Amino acid sequence: MDIGILGCGTLGRAIAQGLRSHRSVERIAATTRSQPARAKDLEEVVPVDSNRELASISDVVIVCVKPSQVEAVAREISHDLRPGALVVSAAAAISTEALQQWTGGASPIVRAMPNMPARIGLGMTALAAGANADASHLELARDLFATLGRVAVVEERLMDAVTGISGCGPAYVYLIVEALAEAGVSLGLPRPVALELAAQTLLGSAAMVLQTGIHPAALKDEVTTPAGCTIDGLLALESGGLRSTLVRAVTAAATRSAQLG
Repeated sequence: MDIGILGCGTLGRAIAQGLRSHRSVERIAATTRSQPARAKDLEEVVPVDSNRELASISDVVIVCVKPSQVEAVAREISHDLRPGALVVSAAAAISTEALQQWTGGASPIVRAMPNMPARIGLGMTALAAGANADASHLELARDLFATLGRVAVVEERLMDAVTGISGCGPAYVYLIVEALAEAGVSLGLPRPVALELAAQTLLGSAAMVLQTGIHPAALKDEVTTPAGCTIDGLLALESGGLRSTLVRAVTAAATRSAQLG
């Protein structure tokens, strides 16, 4: 199977790196027109200068350009796509209906929303199928993106919510890690130690939720002993509105995603 990555920015590079280990991928090509060095620096990735050439040699075309550029590149490659080639859009807010129209209406379309940790194989990707995509197309996309981390399939109407949680979520987490580390520094910890403590604590706690299947509220109660330290910290977080602030952040990001679409 030949994979074409249209746009070799940060996300495109992450996807290319993950797919190199996929058992059925024979060739990965990437366009290099805007930033040639990016694709050429990736091992086992064939640099291609033309979007049209990329489309003509690929069984799966993964669109990784900015949302504002999707229509132009989709129309550009519409006559060069292989018959039956799967088109996967990793551009936020672009609907499968729009991409279907821009690519000529015949190609199966799957919409994907990966996030930044895909760069290290710990990403979260949500997929939604377009009108022309059947179960086999969705399964193919799931299989490919599983090389980057976890994959979930949702209805397309929920993709803005996905964007607000997992698409934008890494930025929220980085802010929390930064804040926890700053608190550690203020209490006398060396900055590298404080940062490691904060980051590993979030990593391990999140892993426990995924691996045990226990509700986070129950795990929280296990840490919170009567008259202990944790309850005072939790009460400070609640008084500061952390819970409601995070809910508002996700809602604001999802709303903006819908507006961009």
